[in-house]
Amino acid sequence: MEKLQRADLWTLEHYAEKRAGFRQQVMEHKSRRRLPLGEHATLYFEDRLSIHYQVQEMLRVEKIFEPTAIEEELAAYNPLIPDGDNWKATFMLEYPDRAERQQRCRELVGIEDRVWVQVAEGERLYAIADEDLSRTTDEKTSTVHFLRFQLSAEQKRQALDGAPLHFGVDHPLYMVQVSVPETVRQSLCADLH
Repeated sequence: MEKLQRADLWTLEHYAEKRAGFRQQVMEHKSRRRLPLGEHATLYFEDRLSIHYQVQEMLRVEKIFEPTAIEEELAAYNPLIPDGDNWKATFMLEYPDRAERQQRCRELVGIEDRVWVQVAEGERLYAIADEDLSRTTDEKTSTVHFLRFQLSAEQKRQALDGAPLHFGVDHPLYMVQVSVPETVRQSLCADLH
């Protein structure tokens, strides 16, 4: 999947005109790229469109228009775009109550390393977590992690051939396995072309 370039981005003024329609398009697209993992964790699969939106929003909010600052944003977000043989996702722990969230973050240290995908009936493939920087200490994990599921050539072929996908977590204090709905599976397979 092609990375974003400065030429792909709209100026702040042009984005202000396009924002409502673009946001609606992206939200519809993202609805097919969200996978709940039980009650309190979700995978939000990233792609070029979701990252384009994220970068445009950052430029807008931060009022970034200098070329070097735009390049810095692109350098920060482009690694989240899949490379054609992997899936990239934002993994979020979602506990609305602040006290419960803090407690669970202390209990779930290392959970980001226990998130997996299974293609067909193959072995579980564990995500590579937080390649940019560590978001976990010995005392607690973060509520947000960035994951890469690096597929073998065979896993990629099977996924493209329609094999079922399962994602899950096997942390001792958070165990879950889910089958991927067909709309999400099709959207993920688009990342593999």
